[in-house]
Amino acid sequence: MRASTADQDASRAKGMLDAFASENGVTIAAYFIENESGAKLARPELFKVLSVMQKDDVLHLEAVDRLTRLNAADWQELRTEIQSKGILIVSLDLPFTHQLITAQEKGQGFQDRFIDAVMVMMLDVLASVARKDYEDRRRRQSQGIERAKVAGRYKGRKKDDDKRQRILKLRESGLSYSEIQSSLGVSSLTVSRAIKEARP
Repeated sequence: MRASTADQDASRAKGMLDAFASENGVTIAAYFIENESGAKLARPELFKVLSVMQKDDVLHLEAVDRLTRLNAADWQELRTEIQSKGILIVSLDLPFTHQLITAQEKGQGFQDRFIDAVMVMMLDVLASVARKDYEDRRRRQSQGIERAKVAGRYKGRKKDDDKRQRILKLRESGLSYSEIQSSLGVSSLTVSRAIKEARP
């Protein structure tokens, strides 16, 4: 379960995943939550998931863009990692991937391989679409900021002073960056930026 920023709630997907698991008679072994952009390959929580998963384990997603908004080269690297471990992807927004659960339970070798091949092809397409959507939104946002600057309306992103103060207090109490990150549910970038900006 992923959210792009600490202000978004990655855990909102938990109820949807639980309902899906219950309807399909499967058990979710563990939940992994991260607050990182899907456009970044360097996502510690994602690679922690991949490191503990075994062949034929299923990675359940709310939507494909929770897994990737990577550029083509980074997506190929991530896809290779997933395929090399034999991990199956089931995404709530892609009904055809749900068949992997049935095929796996019945041991349908050819059907399983066929569905897996189709899944990989579709994931490639959807990863490309997710990346394009990400880039389009970034471009529109940049264009909007430029228009606002020309019109004298742009004030920049408002800083969350309360969050920054909590980060600083936890740091002063001796907590490490990762402990602060876990405690407040913020990204490592947010923690390092708050501490850096507070330095004289």
